[in-house]
Amino acid sequence: MRPNPLRTTWATGGAVVNGWLAIPDSFAAETMAHQGWDSLTIDLQHGMVDYTKMVPMLQAISTTPTTPVVRVPWLDAGILMKTLDAGAYGVICPMINTREDAEKLVAWTHYAPRGTRSFGPVRALLYGGADYAQHANDTIVTFAMIETAKALDNLDAIMSVEGLDAIYIGPSDLSLALGCTPTFDDVDPPAAQAIAHILERAQAHGLVAGIHNGGTDAALRRIAQGFQFVTVSSDARLMAAGAKQTVQTMRSGMHNLRPSAPAPAPQASPSGSGY
Repeated sequence: MRPNPLRTTWATGGAVVNGWLAIPDSFAAETMAHQGWDSLTIDLQHGMVDYTKMVPMLQAISTTPTTPVVRVPWLDAGILMKTLDAGAYGVICPMINTREDAEKLVAWTHYAPRGTRSFGPVRALLYGGADYAQHANDTIVTFAMIETAKALDNLDAIMSVEGLDAIYIGPSDLSLALGCTPTFDDVDPPAAQAIAHILERAQAHGLVAGIHNGGTDAALRRIAQGFQFVTVSSDARLMAAGAKQTVQTMRSGMHNLRPSAPAPAPQASPSGSGY
């Protein structure tokens, strides 16, 4: 089976730089994949993407070494299994609040005897290889999102579920749950304390910790703290930021331009004059 570079990177203590796809378009996904991201996550929860758009986006990512990950809309057996059958090498599941939630997530993403995932890896066989069934349980990566006060209360119970590989922090939802301003990077002190606590407990349980970031400075700080999976912005945000910068540069440059002096108008020859 095709190796999962996320696991290879984590095994050496490294961090994965993850991009985020909210635009439901395979060409946009292909363009992002060719920029050198370690992984790209297709967002089915809050992006504009549905399942039928996701499949060609996975195919587009597969033209590169970038690892395909999908954030599913919810803890639902059907969408988790179909996402993996389509060739995702990692799944991020939102709103995991209890040990029971985490147990369901692990069961639905693993084949028996570890779980209850139904067998039908239609495209996953093409992407992963003919021996997909034998190695999928040890290759696919399963993330549980920690983003609520209830999840904080059940943190150790969630993280002790065997088969869970990683946790992923949504700073905005976590901030909202703690009565703070929803944001990615400059979170309020209660959210910052919660993030540090989640990271510490994840490391204690031997799980990889991931987090969403708005910009590169914040993502680099998170890596320095010990996070091994950092998302930076998204395709939509990067496109908007690049376009805005281009337009601003043009407006500023046009404002500073000085028009050339007009050429003098030709003088009429005196009447009757010749050469």
